[in-house]
Amino acid sequence: MRHLIGFALALVLAAAVYFAAAWGYLRLLRVPVVNGAAATLPAGGGSLLHDKNVLLAFAAVAGTALFAGVCIAVPRISPLAAGLPGLALLAWTVLYGVNVHRAVHYIPLKSDAFGTGFEAMLFNGVLAAAGLVMIVPLFIPSRWRRSFRPVEAEQYGVQPDSSLLSDWTETTPISPQLGPKPSEEPPPW
Repeated sequence: MRHLIGFALALVLAAAVYFAAAWGYLRLLRVPVVNGAAATLPAGGGSLLHDKNVLLAFAAVAGTALFAGVCIAVPRISPLAAGLPGLALLAWTVLYGVNVHRAVHYIPLKSDAFGTGFEAMLFNGVLAAAGLVMIVPLFIPSRWRRSFRPVEAEQYGVQPDSSLLSDWTETTPISPQLGPKPSEEPPPW
């Protein structure tokens, strides 16, 4: 069941990479136009915190990266959640390295901002870097196994709400020795 949920999360993550991250990446790459001419700096050289377009684009990219990071880092999530989209991104990058025209031809919705942003991430190597990071959980053996619950204390005769040693009369305090025992000779030094 855990891997089936991981497969569903992989589909959601792939959609987030294609739609949200690609759209945001394209918006961040877009050269701003001020008064009909291309500006050299975004937001006219002012603060980016007041530019709604930059904030929305950054939120889309950061949200996708956060979701991918959670799928990568949380051990209870199946490694398929991040691994399958990562393998797809790496496969697309390899196809791009082998045949650029075919890799660009297979990008869906290329006329929309999503397809153009995905193409830009492919050209700039962002998809290759993201794919390499996303496949890491596939190579960690403990991620494929179910996490085991700790052994119950009742199996060892200990009540769950009591201390481990309920009868302290069996213990005796240890008195420190300040000198050698009377039966021993003092050391020669």
